[in-house]
Amino acid sequence: MATTVTFSREIANLLHAAGGEPVSSCMQCGTCSGTCPVSDFMDVRPQRLIRMIDAGLKDQVMATRSFWYCASCYQCTVRCPRGIDIAELMYGLKRYTIWKKQYPEDLIGPAFSETFVKNIVRTGRSYEPVLATSYFFTLGLKEMLQEAQGATMLMLKGRLPVLPARIKRLENFKRMIKRIIPIGDE
Repeated sequence: MATTVTFSREIANLLHAAGGEPVSSCMQCGTCSGTCPVSDFMDVRPQRLIRMIDAGLKDQVMATRSFWYCASCYQCTVRCPRGIDIAELMYGLKRYTIWKKQYPEDLIGPAFSETFVKNIVRTGRSYEPVLATSYFFTLGLKEMLQEAQGATMLMLKGRLPVLPARIKRLENFKRMIKRIIPIGDE
């Protein structure tokens, strides 16, 4: 008999896979929101986001931009009295919205993340010129020229390769990655 998994259970499973405590253990003390350096820029602060997940408010959680603004500083995680890995929760929510293809269209983060993963799967390494295309055209003309100038200088000094390097045994790496990341074929 198949059971439907609730949204809060799906998120709990994401945290469990990362070795973290479930959000249901949150006592709503507000330490996460109080220590977050970017919470003022979030539409929903971490404390409220956790309550929304626990309440099963999937559509509202998926519509928020809060986890895309996470600075990954881990202050929330380190200071949480219940041991909830809130930074991992934010990463998990990013992955979840990408997998479900349910994120606000005007965000740079999802395109950047997808480009990064595809690049890693293709070559086994990160290659900045390809990665930059996911945000480059969102910049103003002045910023685009500054980025292009910086990239040119890095290439001329040999700090940025013209072609991406590949790892040895790339096919083995691709098989391993496809077992843990739900990505389609190239």
